[in-house]
Amino acid sequence: MAVAAVLIFACAYLLLATEWVHRTKVALGGAALMLLLRITDADHAFFSDQTGIEWNVLFLLLGMMVIVAVLRRTGVFEYVAIWSAKRTRGRPYPLMVMLCTLTALASAMLDNVTTVLLVAPVTFLVCQRLGLRPAPFLMAEVFASNIGGTATLVGDPPNIIIAARGGLTFNDFLAHLTPIVVVLMVVFCLLCRWLFRADFVYDPERAASVMRLDQREAITDPSLLVKSICVLALVILAFVLHPVLHYDPSVVALLGAGLLLLITDIDPTEALAEVEWPTLAFFAGLFVMVGGLVETGVIDRMAESVADATQGRLGLATAALLGGSAVLSAIVDNIPYVATMSPIVAELAAGRGDGGHVLWWALALGADLGGNATAIGASANVVALGLAEREGQPIGFWDFTRYGLIVTTTTVLLCMPYLWLRYL
Repeated sequence: MAVAAVLIFACAYLLLATEWVHRTKVALGGAALMLLLRITDADHAFFSDQTGIEWNVLFLLLGMMVIVAVLRRTGVFEYVAIWSAKRTRGRPYPLMVMLCTLTALASAMLDNVTTVLLVAPVTFLVCQRLGLRPAPFLMAEVFASNIGGTATLVGDPPNIIIAARGGLTFNDFLAHLTPIVVVLMVVFCLLCRWLFRADFVYDPERAASVMRLDQREAITDPSLLVKSICVLALVILAFVLHPVLHYDPSVVALLGAGLLLLITDIDPTEALAEVEWPTLAFFAGLFVMVGGLVETGVIDRMAESVADATQGRLGLATAALLGGSAVLSAIVDNIPYVATMSPIVAELAAGRGDGGHVLWWALALGADLGGNATAIGASANVVALGLAEREGQPIGFWDFTRYGLIVTTTTVLLCMPYLWLRYL
């Protein structure tokens, strides 16, 4: 069964990489084969916390997509787009730095998928105004969201798993990961100047036309905007207060979407029509395929091999966890990977006291930053590609990955001296 699971996943990955078949068809087809060959079954695929579909992720996406669909009707994205363009005087590189910085800060408070859903509409609008290609800006924002989300316990789902297994607090993540994330963001913004240099085409006429615009005129429905902002603020507050309220982000997002539709006259059919259903279906299929790998022990054996290779040496274990997690998280979703790896890390860290915490930070950094490497390495990546395709600006698998590999390699390599100098 393990061989069959690996073959199915490898073939699906090949099709995703070559883009011969639409990614939603690939994911659903791979999931169907996993079920047909009894590599997994309905109980494990639909109901298991370890090997099943991450319904929390899907319903979080659904709820936030509905909220964004309502927000789009207010003109607020056009407002922010004009404001951003005017603040940077229409110059592409400063604009990218501003958007990436805002994205990283938001991702530290929200999950990175929600942040991408909110910032993507602004990106499309500002690029249209300035005559810029949106793909580089959208990819840079995705990279920034995955980097920024590493800084806090609530910024990336794997961090929540790590905190629970390692007995770590919100303040632990702030103290140990936020400093390196700040460094990584500075380096990343400088790296963008080189990575996307060909797309920084300044058009003085378009910039001048944007400077003459009044962003306040973009707001088409002030009453709806006030209601939407209030609901979004409540949702964000509930996200931040998760350690106190203990409501899952998916529940918060669905409650927010339901409340917003209830207090407005928006037709639910119109709002739901703007949901990225192919993206949600892709995630469902991908979760089933990865669950098949977990259930047959493939991921577990890969994780144990990393642990065995370190032979109890803390420095080697840290390097192996950082690098190995980055590589594996680029291939499979980092949520099931971290769920599988965390018991092994707990065993490695046992008996080392606070000195063993470096292993948790290595796992978090590798898993979170490794998601930037490929188009399917993190949930935010898949969402961004779905949004780009919907806007008629598709981003290919290798278009994303050739930049993502550079960003991941650079950021992960910078983490090693940080971990070594601070903890080892």
